[in-house]
Amino acid sequence: MDTSASGPATTPANAQRVLVLQGGGALGSYQAGAFQALCHQGFDPEWIAGISIGAINAAIIAGNDGEKRVARLKEFWEMVSAPVPWNPVGKGDRERTFFNETSAALIATFGVPGFFAPRIPPAPLWPPGSPQSQSYYDTSPLKKTLERLVDFDRINDLKCRLSVGAVSVTSGNFRYFDNVEFKRLGKKIGPEHIMASGALPPGFPSVVIEGEHYWDGGIASNTPLDYVLDEEINRDLLIFQVDLFSARGPLPQTLLEAAEREKDIRYSSRTRMNTDKNRQIHQARKAVRDLIGKLPDDLQSDPSVKFLRQAAKENTVTVVHLIYKSKNYESSSKDYDFSHVGMVEHWSAGVRDVHLSMRHKEWLERPQSDETMVTYDLTRDGSETLDGKQE
Repeated sequence: MDTSASGPATTPANAQRVLVLQGGGALGSYQAGAFQALCHQGFDPEWIAGISIGAINAAIIAGNDGEKRVARLKEFWEMVSAPVPWNPVGKGDRERTFFNETSAALIATFGVPGFFAPRIPPAPLWPPGSPQSQSYYDTSPLKKTLERLVDFDRINDLKCRLSVGAVSVTSGNFRYFDNVEFKRLGKKIGPEHIMASGALPPGFPSVVIEGEHYWDGGIASNTPLDYVLDEEINRDLLIFQVDLFSARGPLPQTLLEAAEREKDIRYSSRTRMNTDKNRQIHQARKAVRDLIGKLPDDLQSDPSVKFLRQAAKENTVTVVHLIYKSKNYESSSKDYDFSHVGMVEHWSAGVRDVHLSMRHKEWLERPQSDETMVTYDLTRDGSETLDGKQE
């Protein structure tokens, strides 16, 4: 893994620092590498929101003191990544694709240490309605891993805000388990809430919380950005959003490439939609404020105008969007290829992309020119885009 550090960035605006982590299985080590690099840059998140593997990474970060966080992430990813008898690095794309597909097949057959194990006997042989009949894998190893690597007392003491998303199996409603909200309700976040956020069917079983069955939040929305923007409308926000699937990609040439492209679009499209929608909301609020300022004095005290003035108040939001870009030899199995080689590559890519982003210190400053929400994207070649437009 790349553990190199660079100098700290310039002091950011006095904004709440938020880390938003998308789901993506084995690709989650990219988020761990990105977080390591963010630590080197002096970015200490006050709030972490995650879904699926992003929820697991988020819990490990929020559930440990600052100096232990990267070490705990490394421990987790070293444990769940499988060693291989030969090193495919440096081989051609064809050889690497074969290696990745073989590795993913072995994972599907034998499971991942400390994460999930195949059911014996297999799910179809269990009686209908039994918990074992509804998923291919048993995730009880993950519960033990979370209990060992995560200090849930720290999470419930609100040392860092944590929000993880899951979906009700029976109602289809999306729900966030948030330690700030739970504190108000006298409840506590536990391993089961993190596991619920990552319970992707039919591989993993649903998780029962307060009598309700929950599945992976990525089924409904694979990024928690919307929740963060809805929850905090007063303080300025500086958000690093780390996504594991890219909406943009080349035209597929094979069945494997078509399957990968479909998965990328399915899990990434909501990210751009959420960003665009919230930017439109911010622009509408700004337009309302501008319009109110043009009204004559005798209308300024009108109750409707007062209501609109209050509704148009907003914070300033800066989103630095990091997106993992697949290699040519990766296919649709990339999110369950837990090979050690892949884990190291993804981790290093996260470190590299953060260092590329931090070349632009203005990204960490408060937006200027009356902008209330700006989004910076990092593209494949290291060039930057602003609000989806090439600069």
